[in-house]
Amino acid sequence: MREIDGPPMREIDGRGFWDRVAFAAWRSAGRLVEPAAALLLRERERRGKEEGERLAERRGIPGRKRPAGPLVWVHAASVGETNAVLALISAMQEEGLGVLLTTGTVTSAKIARARLKGNAIHQYVPLDVPRYCARFVQHWRPGLAIFVESELWPVAMDELSRHGVPLVVVNGRMSPRSFRRWRQSGPLGRSIMRRISLCLAQTGDDAARFKALGMDKVMVSGNLKFDAPEPSAPAAELAAFRETIEGRPVFLGASLHPGEDEQVLAAAEKLRAVRPDLLTILAPRHPERAPALADLCRNAGLTPALRSAGDMPHMTKPVFIADTIGEMGLWYRLADVTFLGGTLIPHGGQNPIEPAKLAVPILHGPHTANFAEIFAALRTADAVGEVSGADDLAAQAEALFANPEHRRQRVEAATQCIESLTGALEKSLDALRPYLPAKPAAVARAGEAG
Repeated sequence: MREIDGPPMREIDGRGFWDRVAFAAWRSAGRLVEPAAALLLRERERRGKEEGERLAERRGIPGRKRPAGPLVWVHAASVGETNAVLALISAMQEEGLGVLLTTGTVTSAKIARARLKGNAIHQYVPLDVPRYCARFVQHWRPGLAIFVESELWPVAMDELSRHGVPLVVVNGRMSPRSFRRWRQSGPLGRSIMRRISLCLAQTGDDAARFKALGMDKVMVSGNLKFDAPEPSAPAAELAAFRETIEGRPVFLGASLHPGEDEQVLAAAEKLRAVRPDLLTILAPRHPERAPALADLCRNAGLTPALRSAGDMPHMTKPVFIADTIGEMGLWYRLADVTFLGGTLIPHGGQNPIEPAKLAVPILHGPHTANFAEIFAALRTADAVGEVSGADDLAAQAEALFANPEHRRQRVEAATQCIESLTGALEKSLDALRPYLPAKPAAVARAGEAG
């Protein structure tokens, strides 16, 4: 793992003074908006974006007791970041450390509940308000904080600094657009970056941007998502679906966003003209969009089956809407060809690593900026196909359905490509060791004896 050397930061007299001024202004603004926080949270609850019984956690009020012993706080924004860091959490647990994972979305909380093991605890991250963050840090008393990718919350970071808690960014990502915004943030942005003890960046480009923003210690460790285990699927569920499908060709639209539904459905109809027994599985990125997606199907003369209703695929229902959370491992394993969403619209794309690991050929649109390096590597390996719209999607999907050998070659190329990019977990853990809180004496002695 290499450290990125950038131009040395120009020392500025009174830098600490301007740091304090910038954070004092930010904290004052946080205090002013605190009265509106309760209204914000209730509105988010109304829209299904918060769990009512756990709203207190968003105000820094703990939902659990702090466990005894050293504790590492890991914060991951949503599902992708959570999945990326689970293996790192397991590795720290094997080191004898307690782990507190915070996330900010209902979906990621469900993933955490399903996949966290042992002594790991999940809580919702508090809003970045001084009183909430102070309450949170004082209760949990972490010995180390780890923020995943690009989650940088000024007040929380200031609280950690006030309590002498080191902060490490892992799987760090800094897009050109985010870099431009941070460059415009002035003294506050520079002060935030200086509160980070270490940044483990995904790529050299990410590292260079972090360095240019004022981070003192930046290393390139690679992308943890390459080392994350593929999503699981219960064997009984998988067998039941395969028995029901009975060898029908399966076309999966994965992680679809608004603006892509119509195009994927249009492509599926073209495929059905050639393959009348085709099963199309539509998995919206946000399951709450399922009613709108079902209406879209009905308006096209199709009666969909819905996973949330307990339905199974049926010959009379050529579309199956996978409107649940945490089951992508099931849908990828059933698919013969998948289109990966967020790529036919200017969203930036979803993560192609999971379908690549689960041996399903991948088609995608032109918008892949969120995972530019990964898609570039897959394209170089001829492991994916880029499509421009419904007609192109139907044509390329049919070419894959018609040629099993072509599908096999795509899958093998993707597998080899992903395997060549692994190793970030070990590099990240090695870089974190100097910052990890001391292990309990009993655990340390047991490790030495072993």
